[in-house]
Amino acid sequence: MTDLQIPPHEYLTVRELADLLRLKERKIYDLAASGEVPCSRATGKLLFPASEIRAWIEGAQSGGFVAAPVTRPGVFLGSHDPLLDWAIRQSRCGLATYFDGSLDGLTRFAAGEGVATGLHVRDANGDWNTGAARTASAEQNAVLVGFAARRRGLVLREDGPTPRGLADLAGLRLAPRQDSSGTAGLLRDLAAEAGLDLGSVTLTPLERTEDEAVQSVRRGEADVTFGLESVAHSYGLRFVPVIEERFDLLLDRKAWFDPPLQTLIAFCRSETFRARAGSLGGYDLSRLGEVVWNA
Repeated sequence: MTDLQIPPHEYLTVRELADLLRLKERKIYDLAASGEVPCSRATGKLLFPASEIRAWIEGAQSGGFVAAPVTRPGVFLGSHDPLLDWAIRQSRCGLATYFDGSLDGLTRFAAGEGVATGLHVRDANGDWNTGAARTASAEQNAVLVGFAARRRGLVLREDGPTPRGLADLAGLRLAPRQDSSGTAGLLRDLAAEAGLDLGSVTLTPLERTEDEAVQSVRRGEADVTFGLESVAHSYGLRFVPVIEERFDLLLDRKAWFDPPLQTLIAFCRSETFRARAGSLGGYDLSRLGEVVWNA
């Protein structure tokens, strides 16, 4: 492919890149959407930097393209976890955060919008996270690393209703999470297994983080939320366990060796971090740092 002649101007259009690579324009859109080819959307339409396209072509391997060299911003995406959130700040690793749910994080990670994303998505076979990670990033230079197992269940006020499980939630006010969160999908699945019709539950205004959902229960705006044991204890609320879930980190393999992620991971192996997890409760760190899946 190195004999292809790239036009002399700074940016290529979709049609020019399609002609250059002898592909259909639809394929170019697919490559851009998956992050496999360097592109810019600054003008409201797709443009491809000629210098980066040249480097991408020269780095191609026989039989297909290698993943594009993507410069990812130092942002941690995905599901909100209180312990991870605290560790990012406490380690002073320099990473920013944009937590808006497991599925949102996977989409943004695939688009190159961050160096890592946290997720807790139960796969169809009952496993955790590998299926979702494989679907979102099979063509990327990514690795799925274990963080913690977490206990999730019903978070309740001391003076409120006393359901013993999901089947008892009919008629109660539930603080829900956004559809892009792993919690929302997991609740739908487990409610169906327990025989609970979620239509029989009164939904309060949507909450976008673990803490916000629990705070709504504490304020009396909701009777219950499907939250984490660690957050329930932090706010002095009752907790009824329902399931133990896996929370893993999908990381850009190149960024793994850069100072921000190395600083964060080193801190997560410290006694300070383990003491914090122990004081919060509801965490099992036995698989911290274990490679779960490689793209």
